Amino acid sequence: MGASIPILVLITSLHLIAFVFAVGAERRRSTAVVKPDEYDEKTYCAYASDASTVYGLCAFGLLLISQTVVNGVTKCLCFGKGMMGGRTTTCAVFFFIFSWVTFLGAEVTLLAGSARNAYHTKYRGIFGVDHMSCATLRKGVFAAGAALTLLSMIGSIFYYWAHSKADTGGWEKQDSEGVGMTASHFRENQHQMKDNQFENV
Repeated sequence: MGASIPILVLITSLHLIAFVFAVGAERRRSTAVVKPDEYDEKTYCAYASDASTVYGLCAFGLLLISQTVVNGVTKCLCFGKGMMGGRTTTCAVFFFIFSWVTFLGAEVTLLAGSARNAYHTKYRGIFGVDHMSCATLRKGVFAAGAALTLLSMIGSIFYYWAHSKADTGGWEKQDSEGVGMTASHFRENQHQMKDNQFENV
């Protein structure tokens, strides 16, 4: 099979949108401040918006869809009709592994970051006595997910391109060799028949 431009565009678009969501999640991480309760002498954690959790889960979903498309088209490298050996096949195997490693790393990072960002400290402390810290997601988790998303995009694109080239090149080469051999045998048979006719005359 040859590389399909719409498939490449779809893979790239899904990864880029997932990257944008991951960056947005990093910028909108939930923050918290300790505030005194207006009804008693205790403090509590007041959290900002949880938009970062939604962004992280959106990036997680888009990345999952993109990986499903790539491996569905290429039949996950293992279930297709096979590829011819050579550098292109080696590249396809390398980028297949690379895309899966970066994909899994990005998914774990985005999911863990979303879960941690959604966690809010429930307890309260006595005002002016207990020092209370509010649980928040540390900086850089979603940024790491965004970086791994870009690496996953590069791996997926090169894997799909190399797989398509190895698959097409290998089978076309076999077909062309078969046609060439058939044509040469046909010409040889024609020459032999003509020689036999001249000898009989």
